[in-house]
Amino acid sequence: MTAVTDHADHADHADRADDTEYDERAERSGRSGRPGRPDGGSEGAWDDGLIARRVAGGPRDIGTGIGTHTGNGTGTGTHAYAPTAPPTSYEGPLRARLDALRELVGLSRTRLDGGTLAEAGRVLDEAAARRRLSERHTVVAIAGATGSGKSTLFNALAGVMISETGVRRPTTAAPFGCSWTDGAAGLLDRLGIPGRLRRRPLQGPGADDLQGLVLVDLPDHDSAVGEHREQVDRILALVDAVIWVVDPEKYADAMLHERYLRPMAGHAEITFVVLNQIDRLPGDAADQVLDDLRRLLDEDGIALGEHGEPGATVLALSALTGDGLGELREALGQFTQERGAAARRISADLDAAAARLRPVYVEGATSGRGRGRVGLSEEAREEFADRLADAVGAAAAGDAAERSWRRNAGKACGDPWFRLWRWYEAQRTPQIGTGPVAEPPADEEATARQRVEHAVRTVADEAATGLPAPWGQAVREAAVRGAEGLPEALDELAVTAGVPAGRPPRPGWWPVAVLAQAAMTMLQIVGGLWLVGQIIGVAQPNLGVPALLMLAGIVGGPCVEWASRMAARGPARRYGLDVERRLREAAAGCGRARVLDPVAAELLRYREVREQYVRVAGAPSIG
Repeated sequence: MTAVTDHADHADHADRADDTEYDERAERSGRSGRPGRPDGGSEGAWDDGLIARRVAGGPRDIGTGIGTHTGNGTGTGTHAYAPTAPPTSYEGPLRARLDALRELVGLSRTRLDGGTLAEAGRVLDEAAARRRLSERHTVVAIAGATGSGKSTLFNALAGVMISETGVRRPTTAAPFGCSWTDGAAGLLDRLGIPGRLRRRPLQGPGADDLQGLVLVDLPDHDSAVGEHREQVDRILALVDAVIWVVDPEKYADAMLHERYLRPMAGHAEITFVVLNQIDRLPGDAADQVLDDLRRLLDEDGIALGEHGEPGATVLALSALTGDGLGELREALGQFTQERGAAARRISADLDAAAARLRPVYVEGATSGRGRGRVGLSEEAREEFADRLADAVGAAAAGDAAERSWRRNAGKACGDPWFRLWRWYEAQRTPQIGTGPVAEPPADEEATARQRVEHAVRTVADEAATGLPAPWGQAVREAAVRGAEGLPEALDELAVTAGVPAGRPPRPGWWPVAVLAQAAMTMLQIVGGLWLVGQIIGVAQPNLGVPALLMLAGIVGGPCVEWASRMAARGPARRYGLDVERRLREAAAGCGRARVLDPVAAELLRYREVREQYVRVAGAPSIG
C-alpha cells in the first residue's frame, strides 16, 4: 500500500504539471481543449498529453507525443500515439432503423409536440455523435452506490490507484476516465471528462486483454449532492456499456432498481452487474446473495446472459482481494474485442424510443373497432355523400324537376278548357277562406348548415376511429378546416347544378300530342259553330253531325291529356332523377375536395409514419 500511495502522490504532482503545460499550449494554439467543444476534441487532446500517463514509467513529450518521463524512478521507455480511428459505422438493420427514425421524426414534427419526439431526437443525435468517434474503443462506465467499492474496482482494473477511495462519502466527486488505447480523447470529451481527470492504466501482464477499453468511474448515483447525480444520469446516457457495482448490504436498494435497472432493462446486453465485497460474506453466503440478486434482476425484466444467451453479465468478486477479478477482466476483454457495444447501445436506445412512441403510432390503431383497418370505408364515403346530398336538397330538387316536367307537359298537351278552369280556380283560391295562417317553415338555411356540420363530424369520427390520439386529432382538424365555407359552396351548387333554367327537354311524341289536343279542340269549336249556325238559320238543320263532332272533341281532349300524362311519367321521372344525380355528384365532389381529400392526406401521412415506425421497431408487422 505504501508503494501505491507514493505512486499516487507522484501522479498528483504530474497531473498538476500536465495542467500547467496544457494551459500554456492552449494559449499558443488558441484551443481550450475543454469538454464541450463542437468538434469533440478527438484529434488534439490526446496528442497534448493530457491523459497520456504510464504509471510504471511511461515516456511522454507534450509537444510531439514521444519523449521520456520518469514515473517512480523504475523505468523509462517510448510511446507513440496512434491517430484517431475511422468513424463507427452502423450498417445493416441498425442503419435502416436509424434512417427510419429520422424519417419518422421528420414526418411527425408537424403533428406531434416536441416533447413527444425529444427522446427520438436525442437517440439520433447521440448515434450520430458516437458514429463520428472511434470504433476501436468501447466506453464502459462503472456506477454504483455510496460505499459499494466501485472506485476500488476501477483502480483494480487499471492496476493502479487512480480514483480516490476511502471512508469519506461521497468519495468520487467527479468522473475519472482511463483508456487502455490511444485515440479516445474525443470519446472522453463527449462525456465531459476534463484532461486532468484522464489516466492510463498500469502497463503490465494482462493489460493487452483490455485493449480498446475506456473505463469511466462515476460519482455515486445516490449521492446527497445533486450535481453528482446529474453527472451520473448524463454520462450513463452516453456510454456504450455499464458496470453496476453492488455490495451485499444494498444490492436490493429500491432506488437502484426503480430508477436505473428497471428502466434500462432493454439494455441488458450492455450491462454488467457485479456483486462486490464478497470477502465480507462467510461460507456460501456469497452464492445465496448472488442468487437473490439474479432473482431481483429477473423481476426488473433484465435478461440474464446465462447458458450462452444474450443478456446481462452477473458476477461476484472482491475488488479488494482480487477474488473473481480475473473473470471480470476476461468478460470485459471479450466484450471490448467484439467492438459491438456501441451499436448494441444504439439499438437498445432505439428499442426504448420505439416503446415510448408506440402509443402515438400504434396503440389506438390496434384496439376496438379500428383493429386491422385504418381509413375510410366505401360505406362511410357513400354515407357522407348522402348526407351532403340531403343537406343540399338533391332529392327535393329532383322531385321539383319532375313536377316541372309534368307541369310543362300538362300545359302543352292538356285540355284547354280544363286549363282555363284550373287558372280560374287558382285566381279564386287566395280570396277564399279566412282560416288561420299556417306557421312559417323552419329556417332551411340553418337546418342545412347543421346537416353539413353533422356530416363532417360523422365522417371525421369515422376516419379517426382506431387512430392514435394525435393522428385522430389531426384528421378531425383537417376535416374541420375543409368544412369552412362548405355550406355556402353547397348553396351555390344548389343554384348552378340544380334545375336547369328554361323549359325541360321535350320527347319526340310531344308534338303529336299537342296536334291531337289541338284537333280535339277544333272539333269542339267546329261542332259548336255548326250548331249555332243551325240555330240562327245560316246552316241547314242537321243536329247529328255537329253533335258528334262536339262529343268527339269533348271526350277526345281529356283522353289525349290523360294519355299524355301517362306517357310523361317515365320522361319526367328520368328527368328528375338526372337532376338529383347531378346535384348529388356536385355535392359529393365538393365534399370530397374540401373534406375527404384532406382527411385522406392525413391518413396517408399516418400510414407512412406507421410504416416507418414498423421499421424503427424492427418488427415485420404491428398488431
